[in-house]
This record gives sequence, C-alpha cells and structure tokens, in this order.
Amino acid sequence: MSIVEAAVDAVRPSVEAKNLRMQIVLEPWVGPFNGDAERLKQIVWNLLSNAIKFTPAGGLIEVRLERLENKALLIVSDTGKGIAPEFLPSIFDRFRQADSSSRRQQGGLGLGLAIVKHLVELHGGAIYAYSRGIGQGADFMITLPLAVQGGGEAAGAGWHLPEGQTETRSTTLRGARVLVVEDDHDTREILSVMLTRYGTEVRTAASAAEAVEIFSEWKPDVLVSDIGMPVEDGYSLIKRIREMSDEEGGQVPAIALTAFAGVQDKELALAAGFQVHLAKPVEPVALAKAVARILGRSDEGITL
Repeated sequence: MSIVEAAVDAVRPSVEAKNLRMQIVLEPWVGPFNGDAERLKQIVWNLLSNAIKFTPAGGLIEVRLERLENKALLIVSDTGKGIAPEFLPSIFDRFRQADSSSRRQQGGLGLGLAIVKHLVELHGGAIYAYSRGIGQGADFMITLPLAVQGGGEAAGAGWHLPEGQTETRSTTLRGARVLVVEDDHDTREILSVMLTRYGTEVRTAASAAEAVEIFSEWKPDVLVSDIGMPVEDGYSLIKRIREMSDEEGGQVPAIALTAFAGVQDKELALAAGFQVHLAKPVEPVALAKAVARILGRSDEGITL
C-alpha cells in the first residue's frame, strides 16, 4: 500500500461519517522517495483532515498523485468553504495563526498547515495553496523530489519509501535528551519534529505539572519551555525545577521559547532561571544551535 493510500484509508471513516465524496487518482508509476514514511503519511493525513473539516456534507474531496519530471506532485482539492484572498499569504505561518482574527474567521485552521509546510520543507519540497475565495473550495499542491538511481531514472513504484533510508544531518546533537513543554498540541509537534531531525531524543509535556512528573522518571539534558501557559506558566515551572536537587535535575540547562519577545521579557526569563531566551517563531536551525550551545557543543555543521 502506498503512503497516499494509507493516509486515505485512515480518514475514510470521517469522510463517510460526514457524507462526503472522495475521488482518488493515483498515477501508477511515480517512483520512490527518500524520507520518513510516517512523516510523509502525516503530511497527506493533515491535508485530508483539513479538507474534511472545511467541506460541508455532500461535498467532494479529490486527491491526485502524479509525476512531474523528477518530482512527485500531490494535489488535495475540496469544494469546501474556501480561503479569503487576504488570508492566503499567511496560511502556512508558523505559530502566528493562534491569535489571529483571520484564524477565527476561518473557523480555526490551527497549526496543522504550519506542520505540513515544515515537514514538506524538511523533505526538500514545496507547498502551495490556492482558492478562488470564500465558498469556492481550496487546492493544496505539494511537490517533493523523487529518489534517483545512478542512471538518473527513478526506481520503484507507488511512492513507497525504501527501508532504512534516513536524512543525513549533523551528529552534534545526537543522543541529547530534550524535554519540550508547550500547552499547544500543534506547537509541541512542530518543536518535536524540529529537534528530532537533528538526532535528539525528545519528550513533550503539555503543562508544567506534567513536566515535573517527567523529571521524576527521565532526566533531560535540556529543557525547552513556553512561558505563557495556563494554570502554571514557564516562570513557575523553572522555579520549581531550580528548587530540585542536582540529582533530580535541578540544574538542567533551560531555554525559554515564547511569544513574549521584548527586552524586558528576556530579562525576566533569565532572572527566573532560564539560560537562553528565544522568540517565536523560531527557525529549526536557530533552535538546534541554541540547544547545542547550551550543552557546550559546537553548532558548526548544523544546517537546515
């Protein structure tokens, strides 16, 4: 079964429950792709889930996969509520949709599309969105490079991934244990993806309380925490951690990653017990280099 077919099967119950029509057109000879099968499946699943969410009952979702020279072209189209022209340029913005009025007008796109864009770019691809406007449906197009053999011809079929193939990354952070604390689910996913690709072992927590629980059983090498969390914020979390003994992880290097990006915010974070303050949105390389530096490792060779 191909990656696209697996993703389609995963969402089929939702399609049927909403009484939607789905049309699948998969070119039989597209070729293999070098990358992470689960991440590629997540790309397709997120786009399909988005289409299902914004397409009314009786609507149509179409999935097309074809070869375009040395690339795979994936198109997910729907007859749903569409996207306002002024919203298109920012539809993939990482972290920024959470508080935007545009997001509320769109019914809550969340950060799913930001995750898709990030994963696509990690695999050397590109993503584009098109809509004629509100009520006119939407098209999402992804291009991803195909694997080639020595003769320049793509081998295999069905957009399957060869076993055991992975991306080549700097080994600087390999094995580093990072705890990410962030109350927003999609943001946690993005941060986890960012750090995992550099070889780190990542665990995540949705709250300060959950983070403290993790410390009791798993000692991270680095803490990356949001500040503006409900119930208990990042300042309170780092205070609790600094009150722990060294054996409990009380001296763990800590990075504050937050939308509070002013000079005073940085001073507050450092005074509270964080060693580094990074403003959202943060690029993968910047985050990886910050983790390397806080661990006393070289950040040379860490690239996108």
